[in-house]
Amino acid sequence: MRFDLTAAKGGLDSKLREECGIAAIMGAPDAARQLYLLLFALQHRGQEGAGMVVFPAPEQGDNRHPRQLKDFGLVSEVFSRDVLERLAGESGVGHVRYSTTGGASKENIQPFLFRTSLGPVAIAHNGNLTNADTLRNDLENSGSVFQSTSDSEVFVHLIARSSKATLKEKIIDAVASVTGAFSLVIKSSDRIFALRDSCGLRPLSLASINGGYVVASETCAFDLIGASFIRDVEPGELVCLSESGIQSEFPWKPAARAFCAFEPIYFARPDSSFYGESIYMSRRRIGKILATECPADADIVVPIPDSGVAMAEGYAEASGIPFAMGLVRNHYVGRTFIQPGQDARDSSVRMKLNPVKSVLEGLRVVVVDDSLVRGTTAHRILKLIKEAGAKEIHLRIGSPPITHSCFYGVDTPDREGLMAAQITVEEMRRNLEVRSLGFLSIPGLSKALDERPGKTYCKACFSGQYPVAVGRTITSQPTDAAGPGLFSE
Repeated sequence: MRFDLTAAKGGLDSKLREECGIAAIMGAPDAARQLYLLLFALQHRGQEGAGMVVFPAPEQGDNRHPRQLKDFGLVSEVFSRDVLERLAGESGVGHVRYSTTGGASKENIQPFLFRTSLGPVAIAHNGNLTNADTLRNDLENSGSVFQSTSDSEVFVHLIARSSKATLKEKIIDAVASVTGAFSLVIKSSDRIFALRDSCGLRPLSLASINGGYVVASETCAFDLIGASFIRDVEPGELVCLSESGIQSEFPWKPAARAFCAFEPIYFARPDSSFYGESIYMSRRRIGKILATECPADADIVVPIPDSGVAMAEGYAEASGIPFAMGLVRNHYVGRTFIQPGQDARDSSVRMKLNPVKSVLEGLRVVVVDDSLVRGTTAHRILKLIKEAGAKEIHLRIGSPPITHSCFYGVDTPDREGLMAAQITVEEMRRNLEVRSLGFLSIPGLSKALDERPGKTYCKACFSGQYPVAVGRTITSQPTDAAGPGLFSE
């Protein structure tokens, strides 16, 4: 069976995309600059837009009214030096966005700043609410007026409409109504609230700096500003950061932990850590297990940079096949607009990756990548490698076949756009025109991530077993996708 690898629907980049990154800081005289650096470190989690809300210190006057700026573009494009000077303050919250719900509009860029009877509040959200439509309809029917189409604004209205007395009680009351994946930072004039859903689907961590506190989606952000990592925010935990220190409670019904497996596979930077585990080392283990499950008779191991590098290193180490950088990535490719068409799509791949002919020519090559979604980008990259003279290609994927869409804050296509949901691994191999194709198995992934009680992952995109109700019927995929899936000519 053929799978349409040239359809425009696949776009120029068929990788999965994370929805956003969030950060907050308090007790910092130059909060805007520090937020800028935090968001810069989280830029890989969202490149569509960026924003921050900064709260002035009491001595700065202005009745402590927060200042806000958000716009389309990268962090470096949205916040110039002059802008940061105008956003002077001692605390604030920031956000980088890639939309999965609500679409692209300036109104959807976060943080959201709103007024309550308790003063101004800013909120930033990473994730997706699976009951957002129902809640939105109920809120609108009772008089709420939404300013955006983002599901994140549901939190704003639930908090604002709560009859509870304190902001903390309002947050607890609001979160009790929602289902789905969410990590939140909520900033008031004198404190930060940080929380995760009870499954812990999306990440969030705490750090300290010069007597103040920092919250961010990934630990790599702390390194950039010299903050000291404290710990992860636990699933179902509400943390309150203030001058009095750290206060913690677990006010919501507990659930089985289900941290997104794609964080260590692809989304997170390799210099971050989750569950106290280095992302880089997790990816190397994935590569080692992949080499055991899906061996290849080849001359060199070549990664598709950047996320495939550590996996390819692990594969090379376990297999004894030499590692080589047969593809060079151009890190200075911006958001260049390219007209659709096959020639343009091929050029867009070459703008990002260029093969090293002297490394590849005449050799049998194991190509290692982290995942395969639509297959469109992989097909174009493999074509470049063939044109560079590779004798044969063995494609190895450091995750199981993606057979189901994600509803928890990851931009996956509908199932008809997922290659592994439509055809078997052998059919995928023929479509991609490689000598052999192998995927990491689900048990292999669990082993690589050291999965155990208390350290469990959401693998719904591979298995169709969703830890949180998604509000629709999901059919399982009756293919060979659950096993290692090694197919050769």
